[in-house]
Amino acid sequence: MTTTIKVSDELRDRLKAQAARDGVTLGAHLAHLADAEDRRRRLEQLKSVISGSTEAETESYARETADWERAELTDAS
Repeated sequence: MTTTIKVSDELRDRLKAQAARDGVTLGAHLAHLADAEDRRRRLEQLKSVISGSTEAETESYARETADWERAELTDAS
């Protein structure tokens, strides 16, 4: 299904030029932009949670990360 969205001629031309530059359709380009915005928001939320972590939580994370980095991964079968 397709739909029409109303944007200024300038924005339409800009988006079409960006899509053409990357060799994709306008729809694919818009999907990429939407995905990038979703990712930006997730990372923004993660940053907020991390900055709100207590010192004890940060130290616990660092210890667990160090344990995983030292772990030997082997095939159990």
